[in-house]
Amino acid sequence: MNRHHDPNPFDEEEDEIVNPFSKGAGGAGRPVASRPFNVDATVDIPLDTVNDSSKKQRELSDWESELKKRETDIKRREDAVAKSGVKTSDKNWPPFFPIIHHDIANEIPVHAQKLQYLAFASWLGIVLCLVFNVIAVIVCWIKGGGVKIFFLATIYALLGCPISYLLWYRPLYRAMRTDSALKFGWFFFFYLIHIGFCIFAAIAPPIIFRGQSFTGVLAAIDVIRGSLLAGIFYFVGCGLFCLESLLSLWVLQKIYIYFRGNK
Repeated sequence: MNRHHDPNPFDEEEDEIVNPFSKGAGGAGRPVASRPFNVDATVDIPLDTVNDSSKKQRELSDWESELKKRETDIKRREDAVAKSGVKTSDKNWPPFFPIIHHDIANEIPVHAQKLQYLAFASWLGIVLCLVFNVIAVIVCWIKGGGVKIFFLATIYALLGCPISYLLWYRPLYRAMRTDSALKFGWFFFFYLIHIGFCIFAAIAPPIIFRGQSFTGVLAAIDVIRGSLLAGIFYFVGCGLFCLESLLSLWVLQKIYIYFRGNK
């Protein structure tokens, strides 16, 4: 047997070896094997991922536009104050006898001016309640109610009006102007005390001098037995304190929603 002509099992078949650079007759007419390539192949991307990315992109765009809007508004107010030449600490309210500085239209952002006006109405409301409380107590004093309740009602009015302005209205004014979380917290704390005071005055429990230094419902029932006129004044004062309590609760809710929306 001649072993030189036996095929080598480790050698590849000649017909599978194609040299594209060969000039011989054996490789000239053979095509080169190649893997098929699909031009139309697509990459599958989860639809949820695309939607989430689009949603986040829209949220970022909205947030950026809101920041630009606030910056523009603050710049506009600063320019208005600079052009007017009015110092922010100048007293300008009330116009006939200025005792405080108050300029919502130029110093408070446009989107917060309505809330600031509501809070200002709440402060004016407690001033009205305390002043009318003094008037009603004076009527009761004339009808024989005693001078002690008059002095107490006068003290409530003289202290309540400026203290309410200093403790919760001015901090809210500055919080709206500067967007300070600390000033907002100060406002919420003392405004809750203000609401508790209004509810206490609307009820007027017989704790201090039989409760007649406040025009609450219990005091009104007690006073009307001795004087119809004084009782009517007391019931009107009770209604004012009730309205002030409801208005204050509404203002607290609105400002809290505004504060949470900003943070």
